[in-house]
Amino acid sequence: MTWLKEDDNPEARFTTMFDLYALPTDFPKLSHADKITEPYKKVVFLENAMREDIRDHRFIPYLQLHEFESLVLANPHMLELEYFEHESAISELEKLLADHQNNPELIDDGRETAPSKRILKRVPEYNKVSVGAVLAGIEGIESLKKKCRHFCDWIDGLEKLAKSG
Repeated sequence: MTWLKEDDNPEARFTTMFDLYALPTDFPKLSHADKITEPYKKVVFLENAMREDIRDHRFIPYLQLHEFESLVLANPHMLELEYFEHESAISELEKLLADHQNNPELIDDGRETAPSKRILKRVPEYNKVSVGAVLAGIEGIESLKKKCRHFCDWIDGLEKLAKSG
């Protein structure tokens, strides 16, 4: 959190976007969070633990449930723009989303079942860095907010800050 130390402007705000999946073992209160089974309660608990650890009112923690690829899975058909030869595999991802009440944030974080692992299993060429962010954003932030409740809460909070500032 070097930026917090370098910028003492009380109007500045700082946020994060870390994946809930595979947090480092020294993450604040991670061992307590492992006992929480409801994903939304768990992620809020950990964000609050990070907030308490940082202790700066300008800091707005955010953890993506369960990882960035949840945003890609919000609209899996967008993968066809880059990986058009994987039409049937992408259909499987669309079924996966439907099986999770069209909520990609509920697609779990197991070693083999994390969102990125599910995408890579079906589309081995998938590249998070060069393709993931672009595909996640094509349909726009409002589309992501409709399907990703926790992401929506974070974005709405940031937008309120921008309007009040």
